[in-house]
Amino acid sequence: MAERRFDRPRLAVVKVGSSSLRGPDGRLDRDQIRVVVDGIAAARASATDVVLVSSGAVAAGLVLLAFDQRPTDMAKLQSAASVGQGALIHAYQRDFARHGLVCGQVLLTQDDFVSRRRYLNARKTFRMLLDLGAVPVVNENDVVATDELAYGDNDHLAALVASMLEADLLLLLSDVGGLYEVDPRQTPDANLVDRVDDLDRLAQLRIGGTGSFVGSGGMRSKVEAARVAVLSACHAVVADARRPAVIPDVLAGEPIGTWFVAQPKRLEARRLWIGFALNTRGRVHVDAGAARALVRRGTSLLAVGVTGADGDFTSGDAVAIVDPTGTLIARGLVNYDASDLRRIAGRTTEDAAAAFGDAYGREVVHRDDLVVLVS
Repeated sequence: MAERRFDRPRLAVVKVGSSSLRGPDGRLDRDQIRVVVDGIAAARASATDVVLVSSGAVAAGLVLLAFDQRPTDMAKLQSAASVGQGALIHAYQRDFARHGLVCGQVLLTQDDFVSRRRYLNARKTFRMLLDLGAVPVVNENDVVATDELAYGDNDHLAALVASMLEADLLLLLSDVGGLYEVDPRQTPDANLVDRVDDLDRLAQLRIGGTGSFVGSGGMRSKVEAARVAVLSACHAVVADARRPAVIPDVLAGEPIGTWFVAQPKRLEARRLWIGFALNTRGRVHVDAGAARALVRRGTSLLAVGVTGADGDFTSGDAVAIVDPTGTLIARGLVNYDASDLRRIAGRTTEDAAAAFGDAYGREVVHRDDLVVLVS
């Protein structure tokens, strides 16, 4: 018998995507929803609390509004989410009731993770729902969100919820069996990556993007969600949503799908917030020397190492920091507007202050406001 990967989690966050909940007729797959609910009920019976993060509202709304494909217009997408969310939560309520369980809907946006007051309130609500024996069912508030619906995905949302609640496991259910070295839909004998201890190793793999017109995540978003989880001292597993008994088996530590091993120490909450909760408003390009200093020595970013800037960000915004190859190496809170940063790029701190005033002698990103994403 194979060795169990980890002890049974006290709290698990389970995410299921649109492509795993949509039936051949384009409607919600009621049988698949029942399977997900049965798995969560089994987990509850084995003393594991579960938070469910479920996509599917837009997919459900598309059919109810007679769309034959996912629209690109934001208003239509939000209308589909509005109509579909009711159908989705009703389906979950009906099936949880079969097990004598109740579920509570929780709709979140990025602001619920960025605003400390809203963050603490959301966390308190989650904990109360769990204490009362309810199963929280989470989705993005697509009806009022814009960036989240256009660019976001529930993989990332699930990872942030797992971090917020200090969960032990993040289970990302997918339409494939895990992370493969190459796309298994194009290479049938592709090898499954069983275990990932070093997320930087993934740069060597060909990770695909969105897999279907209904889903908005793809394997790349699952890898990024796993990164958030492991930095939060939380294991992550990517597995096939339609594998029999996938939820109880994964929670029991069975070797199913791809396991991303949790780091032993949790990254402090503020750095997780800077690195993953905030949307970046632009990119700062740095030279090779600055990239090495950031990654190896954990220094602040100075103007002398900056080679350019993209976007229209302002002081205090989150920005992505990329090396000369365009590879993302860090995120941080920038101290300059984009136009000012372009003026001082490549200058030493002394030169910038002498040319434009003392206010330009600051770091571009202070090391306390910076999160390095590679090693």
